[in-house]
Amino acid sequence: MHAIDYVVTHTSRRSEDCAYGRALKPVTQIIALRKSKTKPNGKKPPAEEKKQYLEAEFTKVRVVDFDLKELVMLPREIDLNEWLASNTTTFFNLINLQYSTISEFCTGDTCQAMTACNTIYYWYDERGKKTKCTAPQYVDFVMSLVQKLVTDDDIFPTKYGKEFPNAFESLVKKICRYLFHVLAHLFWAHFKETVALDLQGHLNTLYAHFIVFIREFNLVDPKETCIMDDLSEILCAPAPPAPAAPSSPTSAPSPSSHNHVTER
Repeated sequence: MHAIDYVVTHTSRRSEDCAYGRALKPVTQIIALRKSKTKPNGKKPPAEEKKQYLEAEFTKVRVVDFDLKELVMLPREIDLNEWLASNTTTFFNLINLQYSTISEFCTGDTCQAMTACNTIYYWYDERGKKTKCTAPQYVDFVMSLVQKLVTDDDIFPTKYGKEFPNAFESLVKKICRYLFHVLAHLFWAHFKETVALDLQGHLNTLYAHFIVFIREFNLVDPKETCIMDDLSEILCAPAPPAPAAPSSPTSAPSPSSHNHVTER
């Protein structure tokens, strides 16, 4: 992949035309033919303590090979809010697309709660009411809310000269926090299906790009993302070594979190 093919992502607010975004689209068209071979027979296997997504054979797979830090930095001539809006809209489209590739496996039976690592996520409605829901319900709530926000011209203005609202940054932070939950769930609960569909490179690249972006602009509290720090440190490293060195364990055991469940 050439860097120019990827950078075009941000030429339009409504565009999702980046390297891994384009590659995912044909996959969603043929996925029905492949799912029947990989579906786990209606039952979800027990949660893996061994985190398959941390294994070196999977973490080294990407669809781009350049510095994501440079890609997310605010260009000199671009307004900060416009840059946040453009990137947030793009990430919403790409994460929604990535989730759609495994959505058949994410059901009320296989994912009875929205989980990632040792965390269960609860949905809070507009009145602040806490609701425990299945993962597909939670993702549907997230995508519906974000779709409503990014298509509201009073919040994400697209007309020249129209101002962003005062609460814009806080709304972007809220969106990014929810999108992180979806990405974390994809790795934790559906990485096997992602590998079976040969889409781990797309998921790795999307996740690394997203994490580098939210870190650059302090959009999500590190306490929120720390459950995936082991993966973030691997995928967001400046550049993975080309040839594989003598094998050594990629992941360190997670300290004392095996039996502790966090609710959020």
